[in-house]
Parts: sequence; C-alpha cells; structure tokens
Amino acid sequence: GLEEGAKNQFSTFSNFITTINQKKEGIGNRNSPTQLVIPNIKNGRDLPALCLDVRQKKRMSMDTLPQELKAPIPPEPSLPIRTKTVKDFQDDMEKSKASGDWKAVHNFYSTTFDSFLEINAAFKKDTNSPFNTIEDSGIDAKFVNVVYDALLNTPQDVQKSVLKGIINGLLQEWTGPRTKDDLRAYCILLQNPQFSNTSTYVIYAHLLRQIAALTEADHHFLVHWSKKISQKRFKQVVDRLLQFISLRLFPAKPEEFPPMVKCTWWIPSATKVLALFNAANSLISPPIISYTDFYNSTLDHIDLMEEYHNWQCYGNSHRFSFCQYPFIISITAKKVIIQRDSEQQMISIARQSLVDKVSRRQKPDMNMLFLNVKVRRTHLVSDSLDELARKKADLKKKLKVTFVGEAGLDMGGLTKEWFLLLIRQIFHPDYGMFTYHKDSQCHWFSSFKCDNYSEFRLVGALMGLAVYNSITLDIRFPPCCYKKLLSPPIVPCDHNALVGICGVTLDDLFQIMPELAHGLSELLSYEGNVEEDFYSTFQVFQEEFGVIKSYNLKPNGDKIPVTNRNRKEYVQLYVDFLLNRSIYKQFAAFYYGFHSVCASYALLLLRPEEVEILVCGSPELDMSALQRSTQYEGYQKTDLTIRYFWDVVLGFSLDLQKKLLHFATGSDRVPVGGMADLNFKISRSETSTNWLPVAHTCFNQLCLPPYKNKKELRQKLIIGISNAEGFGLE
Repeated sequence: GLEEGAKNQFSTFSNFITTINQKKEGIGNRNSPTQLVIPNIKNGRDLPALCLDVRQKKRMSMDTLPQELKAPIPPEPSLPIRTKTVKDFQDDMEKSKASGDWKAVHNFYSTTFDSFLEINAAFKKDTNSPFNTIEDSGIDAKFVNVVYDALLNTPQDVQKSVLKGIINGLLQEWTGPRTKDDLRAYCILLQNPQFSNTSTYVIYAHLLRQIAALTEADHHFLVHWSKKISQKRFKQVVDRLLQFISLRLFPAKPEEFPPMVKCTWWIPSATKVLALFNAANSLISPPIISYTDFYNSTLDHIDLMEEYHNWQCYGNSHRFSFCQYPFIISITAKKVIIQRDSEQQMISIARQSLVDKVSRRQKPDMNMLFLNVKVRRTHLVSDSLDELARKKADLKKKLKVTFVGEAGLDMGGLTKEWFLLLIRQIFHPDYGMFTYHKDSQCHWFSSFKCDNYSEFRLVGALMGLAVYNSITLDIRFPPCCYKKLLSPPIVPCDHNALVGICGVTLDDLFQIMPELAHGLSELLSYEGNVEEDFYSTFQVFQEEFGVIKSYNLKPNGDKIPVTNRNRKEYVQLYVDFLLNRSIYKQFAAFYYGFHSVCASYALLLLRPEEVEILVCGSPELDMSALQRSTQYEGYQKTDLTIRYFWDVVLGFSLDLQKKLLHFATGSDRVPVGGMADLNFKISRSETSTNWLPVAHTCFNQLCLPPYKNKKELRQKLIIGISNAEGFGLE
C-alpha cells in the first residue's frame, strides 16, 4: 500500500483533478454514464428501463452487435519504439533490489505510464499490428502481470510516478472517437493494483468515469477483451470495483474523499464498469467466476425499497438505481425486496376488499383479508384445485390454510404442511404429471397430451404462493425450468404470445436426461458417416399410454436424413423439441399459474438460479450453524438437557436431521439467509418426561421436556420426528 508520503503527494494531484472537473463543469451530468435501455418485451406492458444486465441477451444490447463492427476505425497514432522484454524488466528489478539503486526501474515505470501511447508501446504484443478485432486485444498479458506484481514492492517515488503518469493520460484532450490503443490502455489501467488503496480513489474514479462514458461499440470491445483476462486478475478487478462502491457508500474515513454531493457520479461509473465485467463473465461457459462473486453485501444495509421505487418511477430517466444492475444485489437483498413488495401488494388488496365491503354497507369480516383455503386430507389435490380456481381474485392475499376436521390454527405451520403434502402427491409418479429421472434426480414435465392442463397451473400457482408467502418447497426441477419461468419475466399482454420458450442447449438436456444427452453428444463427435451408420431422420418417437407416436422436427422431417453436415441442426431441434415444443401447453399453464401470484417487477431482478433458491431454499444442512443461532426459553445453552440434545442431533444421519428440521419448522429446506434466518427456539416443557417433544411450526419452536439422560432424549426425539404429520390443540 501507499504510505503517508504518498497521500501528501496526492494532495498536489488534486490540482489535476480540479482541472478535469473544470473542463466538465459546463457539461453537467451529460458525461455521467448513460444507461443502456432494454427494449420492452414484445406485446408487453411498458417496463422500467434496465441498464447493462447479463441475464438475457435481449437485455444486453452489446450482445446483438456483430463481431466485427462496421464503424469507421480512427487511425492509430504511431507508437514509440520500446524494446524492453519481461526478462529485461525482471533483471532490472533484481539489480535494483540488490543495489538499492532504483533509477532504471523508476525510468521504466514513469515512461511506460506517462501516456496511453507509451502504455501501448510497452505492452502491445506487436506495435506494427492494429489488433482491431474483438478476438485479440493485442495486450501482452504476461508482461502486464509481471509489471503490476512488482509495482507494490517498489519505493514510493516509483509508485507515485505511475499515478502521475495515469493522471497525464486522463487529462489528455480527446478529439473524435477513441482508438483501439486507447481502449487497450483502459483495459490495462483497470488492472492496476494501486487502486485497491483508498488514497488513489480520486484518480480511480476519473478512470472509471471515462470508461463508463465510452460508446457502446467501445464497450463491446472491452467486454470481449476482458473475458480473456485470467481468472485471478479478473476476480481482483471485480473485487476492487466492489470495494470502491462499498467504501464510497460507507467510508471508514469520510475525510479521505470529496463530499458526496461533489462526486455523485462515482458509484454509477463504477457500477457500469462492473457491468462490463459481468457481461464478459456471462459470455464464457462455464463463467470465469461465479455470478455470486458480483454480489455486494454492503447493499444489504441501504434502503433497498427506495432503490426499488426509484427504479420503478424513474426507469427511463437518467436517475441511477442499483436495481438497474441487478447482478450486484445479493439474493438476500433481493429476497427482502420481493418480500416487502409482496407485503405491500397484500396490504393493498386487503384494503381494497375492506373498502368494497364498507361501500356496499356490509359488515367487514376478518376472513376477507386472507386467502382462505379449506381442504380435506383425503381429497387434497382436488380440493386445493377447486379452492384456488374459485378464489383467483384473492391469490395475492395472505395465505391461510384449514384442514377440515382438525382444530389446528394456521399461524404458518398449517400452510407449510399443506404445501409439503400437496407437492408430495402431485409429484408422485402414479399421478402422471411429472416424470422423475433417476440419473439426474429431478422431475420434468410429462409430454402426455391431455384435455385439461389446470393441474399444471395449480403447481405454478403453488410455487408462486410459496415465493409470495416466503415458504420453501421441496421441489426438484432442473435449472432449465427456472430459465423458462423467466421467459419472459413479465406476462405479455397479448395472450397469443408464446411464453416459457427459451434458448436451450445440450447442457440443459444433460441436467435432465444425461444418458440421452450423452448419446447426442456422441453423434456430434462421430467421425464416421452419420447418414449410413445411424440411419436417422429429422423425426423422433415417443410412447404415450402404450402407443408409439412420431413427430417431425421440421417440415417433412421423416424424409430428411441426418448427415454429418446437418447433425448440429438435428441435435438442436431435438433438444428444443424435448424441452420446449413437446411440453409447451403443460409449461404454459405452469407459467401462467406462477405469474398469477408472482406478477411483479421484482422478478426482473432475478436470475434463474436465484428463483430456484427462493422457491426451494438450500438442501444443505449445517446443524452446527443452527446450534450457534438457536435461542432458548427456560433453558440455558449450558444446561445438561441442551447439551444432550445437540450431542444427539449432531450425531444424527442426514435423513434424521431433515426430519427434525421438518418437525420443528414445517420444512426440511434451509431459507435464503441460512440457518440463522429460521429463528429456531428451544423451550422448556414442564410436562412429564414420559411425553414426546412438541413443535410449534408457526414459530419454529421445539418444546423439550427435561429428559434425564441422553438415551431417553434420543429415543423420544426420534419417535416424535418420525411421526410428525397432523396438527392438534392441547
């Protein structure tokens, strides 16, 4: 890092920065990063504008650009001739460390970073080649890495000379469009490790501002060049940008930075540059880093609903909101937004029902504020289907479940039980709606044709109700299902528009039917004569109720042989048939059921993987984390009974641990925030030790009698958690 001497030196740099600000004074906010507005979904309602987002190609306009842009390329100025190699530089470093004479190293750094031309002269692989394509940036990455790795180990005057040179480059007068050499310089400067230090943030901010204000065509090049950066360096740049945003929001030493009113463009600029790296990350399969590495947990502590409302109200304006860049918002923060949005919708619907009742001079009833579902355990699916069909107008009210003939009061526990039992029945193989694939351990939609798809709509509505009411479900759908569920994320106004259709690949099929996908993969790599050896046509066969039916993948497909030349088309059409066309009606009903409850702009913030986590939670149990976050009532965590309890539970098999979680909370899945979000409580029960433990699933509470020994506690606990269906009142 840079020491106090460097910080004092930066105060003199402020003159340069002031010059930049003065030059931009007359322009105002026009040079702040412009938002990339995503076109509205065809036939859909007007949506708030979104900035650069990598979840869907429709929402990332740079992806639609051709690989080779036809815009005129400005001539590159001639570069100075620099002949220093990696070996020469490393030799100079070794000599300087040994002798203490850093003159040669100082000269190299001060010259190299003095201007964008010098940066290119030093780090361009071949100064005589233009490198004007997106495929090759022309940057000698090894040399850049060696120079930056050595930089923080040099004396302070060397480090200060680099920052002075960067300021010189940023102060350059720009006439006309940027050249590819300029873009190369930006790409190299972004990797400078000095920008991890807060004392360099003023310079860093101006670098980010210039990059954010580049044209879309220039951003296109930077995105494709960035995806070639090594994983380690890529992650460092992303972390540096996230840290910059966090420390600008919540500075440890506010006096280090200019007042917020004078640098409102800092965070938008950094976020837009981060969006370029997010776009680059999405172009690689598998991605360079996980999508969760773009999360900024600092945003969990800001007023998220204000951000959300700004996004909704000022979508097409230039007012910045983090919701324009949803990749930076953690799943925890998104869950908060969705929950609060759901609560506001619930209150609004309930208030309207109350007003309607009063306006008709009818006596208000508390039940009108809820979605009341009354079902018999013996007719669970049919009763649930009837209730949800009759009460479509109430789907956005708070859910309340009653089992006929049982005295249980629904404070949350009966709702969890209803979801669990209903999902268990619907997904049973005998029911025929879904097919369970043992190899992938997931369910997929049955392609059997039927007259009524209302039960698929019920499953979609159940998933929507679960998200809307913050309930986790034990559903095992492949990731492709959630991608289809967000295609599109807002229901089109045109009822004839296709829904639930998304681009699918062989990788998606691998996650559902790995054996079939492997066979198709073998077909693609087969080196012999495909037509003669496989003797296949563009036709597929499926068994439906004991009858073999054939389907053409394209017009006259039964007459078109599969050859070496067209086998890629055959595989793509086959995958599309299995995952889109053959189950279209089933999935469309499922889609409309889900969105009948969860129609919200908040869905635009979610990735398919995040929808899956919201619906299903996490199956990975960490009982030690649960132990750390458990609260006690009538017990201390050091009491003998509690120590016995945790000794027994931590020694349970995974199956028994899931049963305990289901017994105490109504679900064996872990919510988005982890075990701590369960607010699990163990209370002392003053009943006889002959009694079994009792659970209040509404409150995630376990009532435990003070058993005398570990053996008795284990025995009673296993009996209790293994016979945990049904509710009653004491």
